[in-house]
Amino acid sequence: MKTDLTNTTSSKINAALVRARRAIGSPAVGMVLTLVVVTDEANHYDALKAAADASREHPSRILVVIKRPGRSPRERGDSRLDAEVRVGGAEGSGETVLLRLRGELAQHAEAVVLPLLLPDAPVVVWWPVDAPDHPARDPLGALAQRRITDAYAVERPLEQLAARAASYAPGDTDLAWTRLTPWRSMLAAALDQARTEVTSAVVESEADNPSAELLARWFANRLRVPVEQVVTAGPVVTAVRLRTATGDIHIDRPDGPVATLSIPGQPTRTLALKVRGTAELIAEELRRLDPDEAYAAALRARVTAPAAGHGQPG
Repeated sequence: MKTDLTNTTSSKINAALVRARRAIGSPAVGMVLTLVVVTDEANHYDALKAAADASREHPSRILVVIKRPGRSPRERGDSRLDAEVRVGGAEGSGETVLLRLRGELAQHAEAVVLPLLLPDAPVVVWWPVDAPDHPARDPLGALAQRRITDAYAVERPLEQLAARAASYAPGDTDLAWTRLTPWRSMLAAALDQARTEVTSAVVESEADNPSAELLARWFANRLRVPVEQVVTAGPVVTAVRLRTATGDIHIDRPDGPVATLSIPGQPTRTLALKVRGTAELIAEELRRLDPDEAYAAALRARVTAPAAGHGQPG
């Protein structure tokens, strides 16, 4: 069921949600959290699709905040809230509200969002593209237990990581880190099997890839070894090599969803290691709302490059 509301208020939106629930015979139960997506007109469709797909695993009330402050003094003076309420249908058991905030109201999105949060349920805020400098201090971010950014979606991702490190607060995370979960799991399992000390590491990826940078920092933090970063044609992270006294532990994914794993003294294995879509990444983040201490440590770690002539990829 879909309802369009023009020049409306949060209380009228809540009333429309109740009417829609009653009309389809489904009470507002079973939703586990509120997901607030802060985006713009150009990116809201893809962000909403990813959020809706993720909500199939985590039934949610999705609030899509689209700010339109206006360029001219007249547009900025036209303060108005338009909303689109969707319940049932493609949204499944969840609810979706598109909020278009115009004029001065765009600067006070938290006043619109606060009355629409599910009572006694966690709040997650996701900025698909441009995030505030300090997400935890942002008025919308301050409402949330979990704040999700994406350094991969900005023009200067490594500068974004530096800003994230400077402003980190418990509950912050970034999809550049989430993309590394399969890599980190496989590398940890490989080290358990190899049972040998790592002396250096090599991370191969496309240029300025924030996930590769975080992976290098994770090695520096956890293994305390120098890390070399090698630029390839991509896509994203293409290979990781951990050097040991008995040989290299090597995961290679030149392209496609398949990688090979080499461990000294063991046969080479083929692994599934696809590049995951945004919906899968958001769904993973919604599974845990506690502070990600591993991300915080990697974000703040410093990478030391190997000495000249040492640890070059073979």
